[in-house]
Amino acid sequence: MKKVYYLKTCNTCTRILKELNLPKEFVLQDIKSEPITVKQIEDMKALSGSYEALFSKRAKLYKEMDLKNQDLKERDYKNYILEHYTFLSRPVIIIQDDIFIGSSKKTIEAVKTNINN
Repeated sequence: MKKVYYLKTCNTCTRILKELNLPKEFVLQDIKSEPITVKQIEDMKALSGSYEALFSKRAKLYKEMDLKNQDLKERDYKNYILEHYTFLSRPVIIIQDDIFIGSSKKTIEAVKTNINN
């Protein structure tokens, strides 16, 4: 499977997708208009190792809800991601059995390397 979970209204996601120039076989899912399903988040967790790895601590709601001062468990991370798309660290790019989470330069370079192999 080749899939990208992203937010169409996110400038960073848009810039990265443009930069990657992904082949047509990639399926793009705008997580605002097509919310993540329980199966999708569970599949992402299986590849990433934890829900926390998929969770964005930079989300505005994270600060507004004062979540940094709470003792969040794996099920909490899962529930927050399913509850509101902003909690997913974006973009999430899946290429076969590899998952790339977030927008760091290192992550995007790893995606580029993986696409070209």
